[in-house]
Amino acid sequence: MTDNAIEKSPLTLLGLGAMGTALARTWLAAGHPLTVWNRSPGRAEPLAAEGAAVAGTVAGAVAASRLVVVCLLDDASVDEALTGVDLTGKDLVDLTTSTPGQARARAVWARERGARFLDGGIMAVPPMIGAPGSGAYVFYSGSRALFDAHHDLLAVPAGTSYVGEDAGFAALHDVALLSAMNGMFAGVSHAFALIRKENIEPTVFAPLLADWLVAMTSSVHATAAQLADGDYTRGVVSNLAMQIAGNATLLRTAEEQEVSAELLAPYLALMERLLAGGRGTESTTGVVDLLAR
Repeated sequence: MTDNAIEKSPLTLLGLGAMGTALARTWLAAGHPLTVWNRSPGRAEPLAAEGAAVAGTVAGAVAASRLVVVCLLDDASVDEALTGVDLTGKDLVDLTTSTPGQARARAVWARERGARFLDGGIMAVPPMIGAPGSGAYVFYSGSRALFDAHHDLLAVPAGTSYVGEDAGFAALHDVALLSAMNGMFAGVSHAFALIRKENIEPTVFAPLLADWLVAMTSSVHATAAQLADGDYTRGVVSNLAMQIAGNATLLRTAEEQEVSAELLAPYLALMERLLAGGRGTESTTGVVDLLAR
């Protein structure tokens, strides 16, 4: 296959919400023949003006291309859209937000219908799609053969990161990163709440907070190394017992500032459980084992 043939590879896209529309525009701008379908036909009109072929039915859209990308509301929407549609010989890439279990079930479902399957977890918001230097990328898992066959096309809207043949791994990586992000947001919220009633300008405090969080990210690698070798005392500078002693100050300060400690309390309680189990000389890595029931 020539480079030109790769650049002009056709595909079908089901779903034209904010993310689907961003994906569609990026593929169209790159010159790829694109067939689109959306439950509300009006969303397809602007893309038709940009060169997309608009299918009136899901079956018609799927029939138009070997590669079918799905970007719908949820897993139930994928079921509803594709029930009864012939997928024989198709390469199905599902970029719909799902859980690992849903992705694994969808992979089995696709194989039973004669299709290869790849699940994707988009690590971006729509404005980042197709924007050079935005850092947008997509986790992919499932059929390696499908990923390799369509890699150049999939890489047009955003970077790609293939994370394994297990179809659930893309969703798992996606949710793991988003969960860490939400934990960080919780800490940020608590920090701003502490200074909220004081004569401290949030915009002046923000760079200090951001720099501190960046500095603390190195602990991720230490935690990973301890999980890998099972030695939770390796390289520990501030052990669990020391950190728990300091937690009293965190809680007392929250009380003095009239700030709820409800965002901190669950994590601090897990640390207390580790200490009660005689693990005061370790790091906080043992919290991972408490969570992984």
